[in-house]
Amino acid sequence: MHRNSCLRGLVAVLLLAAAATAHAQSVTVTNARILDGTGKVIERGSIVVRDGRIASVAAGAPASPVGRTIDAKGMTVLPGYIDAHRHVVRGNPQEWLDKNATREMQEFLDAGFTTVLGAIDPPQLIETRRRIEAGQMKGPRLFVGQIIPLAGAIPPPPGTPRAPGDPARTDPARQPFGGPAAPAIPRDVTLKQIEAAKAAGYDYLKTVMNATPGGPEIETQKFIVAEGRKRGLPTITHAVSVRDTLAALEGKPALLVHTPHIGDLGADPAALRKIIDAKIPMTSTLQVFLPHFGPDGKPLFRDRGPFPFDTLSSAGQGPVNARVLWEAGLKDYGYGTDTQWPPRESLFDELRALSLVFSPADIVTILTKNAGFATMHGKDIGTIEVGKYGDLVIVDGDPLARAADLLNVVTTIKGGDVVFEKRK
Repeated sequence: MHRNSCLRGLVAVLLLAAAATAHAQSVTVTNARILDGTGKVIERGSIVVRDGRIASVAAGAPASPVGRTIDAKGMTVLPGYIDAHRHVVRGNPQEWLDKNATREMQEFLDAGFTTVLGAIDPPQLIETRRRIEAGQMKGPRLFVGQIIPLAGAIPPPPGTPRAPGDPARTDPARQPFGGPAAPAIPRDVTLKQIEAAKAAGYDYLKTVMNATPGGPEIETQKFIVAEGRKRGLPTITHAVSVRDTLAALEGKPALLVHTPHIGDLGADPAALRKIIDAKIPMTSTLQVFLPHFGPDGKPLFRDRGPFPFDTLSSAGQGPVNARVLWEAGLKDYGYGTDTQWPPRESLFDELRALSLVFSPADIVTILTKNAGFATMHGKDIGTIEVGKYGDLVIVDGDPLARAADLLNVVTTIKGGDVVFEKRK
């Protein structure tokens, strides 16, 4: 009898825990100006999230509210923000996990980000995701990529000093096309790397296209894309020049993680047409070559060192190419930062760059719907539609009039769970 009583008690506790979890994932937002990410605006409406998914989006009051009710007081509600190209872990990965992960994951939520794609991050980010999903910490939805090399390194000439800091300072894509072919990597070695990435729990394979004359990069890209696809691992590709972007297209990756910022697409209609016809999503990452200004006003680069002004032309060419691509028909152009600045600071910087060539309405789409497609999870995230995750951001202001109002996050909801509320 005592054993049966204990079992009944345990079952009751589990049922209560399950009910509490379901309740935490159900919320009703009323009196909201809704920008659903598809271009539709509801001036006074409501959203019901039941068990983590959007159950209704409608004008006026909800017919069947559930969970906690949040009065948006006429403020704007958008889909949760998505950074579809980020580098999350800094420094020693285990120290980051032990000391910084909890705080930094919350910083994403505070800035409105409910989904983040870590384009090249160590297994500690996969462990962070496990902890978030287990309820051991709060954080955004995490997708993680593992880099798979396209070729071996070309040894530098004898006596060449190694450049310190961020490799983007001396990107080989900036150099004239020429020199020796990079050495090939045996296929069995590449295959083992792909299998290891799958076993470790990665979501994507990441390649870096710096094509060399007669080199193996294009054929290796094709091999990685094909083998990754067999294992459910889409390939996302770094290519920052027009030339390397065209080379990357031959392998048909699932995502181009940069806007080309070396080479003028406006002066190369054939290249522009090839990129558009490929119908591959692309992320913005325009802020990398804009100076980041710290509290003292000094211009900094992504590695927190002094800004290299010999790269500044990319700060103009990237946005120009972005608008040229947009006008030519590339509509799956999504938000990505390729940075490690705190999320709100990164949002500020990327908005500066995007605002040079895109309207506030365009930017809302880029930050939400398009970034969702860039992660390849657009069926679940990126817009406020019935059936999708209840990922919502309430902002104080009108992002359709001023993109900077996207910084004014008041409340963040992830899967129906209120994960951030600004203190009054």
